[in-house]
Amino acid sequence: MKNTTPKSIDEYIKRYPSDVQAILRKIRATIHTAAPDAKEAISYQIPTFKLEGNLVHFAAFPDHMSFFPTSSGVEKFKRELAAYEITKGTIRFPIEKPIPYGLITKITKFRVKENIDRAKKKR
Repeated sequence: MKNTTPKSIDEYIKRYPSDVQAILRKIRATIHTAAPDAKEAISYQIPTFKLEGNLVHFAAFPDHMSFFPTSSGVEKFKRELAAYEITKGTIRFPIEKPIPYGLITKITKFRVKENIDRAKKKR
């Protein structure tokens, strides 16, 4: 994998083997479906979706996929995330196990509402 920052999510995905690319494409599509108005970006050198600020990020690692829904996204779904390794703002999904796309959808929808509500309060 190159050490330069990718210019797009497509470029990021192309850096990985085909099996990992398939998972990354499905995570991307899952987020798009849950947050159709979100815009794609690269932030912190990883795929990012933005809607009234950063919404969620995701990334590939040698043995897992990380999903970054901020600390509020992790905290809200802590019980459903009990089977996964989590930190304050990160969820790690092992590559050798099925990725919980339905859970990614629920967390992303939660983050959409959270960001929109916060933006309305600022106006």
